[in-house]
Amino acid sequence: MTHGIFRTPTPVNEPVKSYAPRSAERASLEATLRSLSSSEIEIPLVIGGREVRTGEIETATMPHDHRHVVARIHRAKPEHVAAAIEAASAAKHAWERTPWEERAAIFLRVGELLAGPWRDRVNAATMLGQSKTVHQAEIDSACETIDFMRFNVHFMERLYAEQPQSSPGVWNRLEHRPLDGYVFAVSPFNFTSIAANLASAPAMLGNTVVWKPASTSIYSNYMLMKLYEAAGLPAGVINFVPGQGSAIGDAGIADRRLAGVHFTGSTGVFNGIWGTVGKNIAKYAQYPRLVGETGGKDFVFVHASAEVDVAAVALVRGSFEYQGQKCSAASRAYVPKSLWPALKERMAAMLAEIKTGDVADMRNFMGAVIDKRSFDKLKAAIDAARTSSAARIVFGGGCDCTRGWFIEPTVIEALDPKYDTMCTELFGPILTIHVYDDARYAETLELCNTTSEYALTGAILANDRTAVRQATDALRFAAGNFYVNDKPTGAVVGQQPFGGARASGTNDKAGSILNLLRWVSPRTIKETFVPPTDWRYPFLGQA
Repeated sequence: MTHGIFRTPTPVNEPVKSYAPRSAERASLEATLRSLSSSEIEIPLVIGGREVRTGEIETATMPHDHRHVVARIHRAKPEHVAAAIEAASAAKHAWERTPWEERAAIFLRVGELLAGPWRDRVNAATMLGQSKTVHQAEIDSACETIDFMRFNVHFMERLYAEQPQSSPGVWNRLEHRPLDGYVFAVSPFNFTSIAANLASAPAMLGNTVVWKPASTSIYSNYMLMKLYEAAGLPAGVINFVPGQGSAIGDAGIADRRLAGVHFTGSTGVFNGIWGTVGKNIAKYAQYPRLVGETGGKDFVFVHASAEVDVAAVALVRGSFEYQGQKCSAASRAYVPKSLWPALKERMAAMLAEIKTGDVADMRNFMGAVIDKRSFDKLKAAIDAARTSSAARIVFGGGCDCTRGWFIEPTVIEALDPKYDTMCTELFGPILTIHVYDDARYAETLELCNTTSEYALTGAILANDRTAVRQATDALRFAAGNFYVNDKPTGAVVGQQPFGGARASGTNDKAGSILNLLRWVSPRTIKETFVPPTDWRYPFLGQA
């Protein structure tokens, strides 16, 4: 055992590699893409450090080439979830007693391995399995995941340093214990880094985890699991149980030892988890922590004083990077009549240059949407807009599923500000714009505030500072991440803590110390050095 008051390395955000033509990093990544795409891997469950093969197989395919299989995945059944809970419970005693600096060292090593020899592997798996371009994979599966490891370790040090005052003769201490039970982590398909954070953040604090990855991101998530093992994470600390959502989810929250749920996904699924936990509340050994980041109907509000080029770039990047499949992606916008003709022209010129296709072809700005279910939902929304009297398609609208699940970047103009695509979360490359009368700025701000049940991200674009201040105040509760003169995407760990409220989640701010607070259960320890030996207080004495 070592003794000392340790300081973790000062975290810095991982630099984003450019992957420019003829660069060394591009050549290296392209070789890894060729290697991974030319083979099929088998993905087992990982329970208590042991690989488990169930024999119930599903395939992982490339969204941009849906006949190309990259992996065959063993699906977990409820009994495997029960085994994972037992493995997590068995590992907990040793893990929670592991010195915090030893736990920190493991996750710092995860970050450094990913910054070095594992970078191409995890990026390539994210590109092939989730149809991310090289830039979108780099900022997610490499940089943001590395940032989570470095910054969360730093936040853990700060959290443990939070201590109470002591009076003379007394030493007061605060022990930041892990939760009393296991954490169930449920991760989405769209960010490999979110999957990394959902499982690793509770584990860092001494918790053990049962992790259910999204069915459409198992390929890259399995690479993360192997990365944890390579960094020296003990068996059973994180248990990997891919499978059908309802079967895994119900079993994952049924056990009385459930201590918390760390979730990112749809509002409906999180509501279901919350409801089930509520019904089961009397049987749990403690009140489970429920931490969730859910849906969004994120907005960009353009004021008449905004610069047209700034607005066009914010809308195109904010809406169509990664096919609009970001929790934070702009999916509705409010544009003043005075700017709409010039903005429409500028956006049309940009969209005409955007190429969609195989993400291994680095000339493409967009890949495919994640699967057939998403494709069908988006196509139905576009088809409805074509025939609606309350909306019209301004750009795009093409859909092609011949080889991959391709949806063109699409802009709909909503003549009715409450038209369906202004209100409903679509999670794809569809932006709906409502053009408002310049003189009705205040009224339209209130319309923006009340149109959606969600409150995740939003942006105001304006050069008029009074207009910025007015929007910041009027939209105070409409977005947990609010941007001034920028697109509403691209939150960076340690810089813009991420999360929203209303139907967008519990706003526990991933990428900050606030999230880590949810994975500890503090114990106050008071030690009196010279305790009293007489029961009487002074006031009892006679005059």
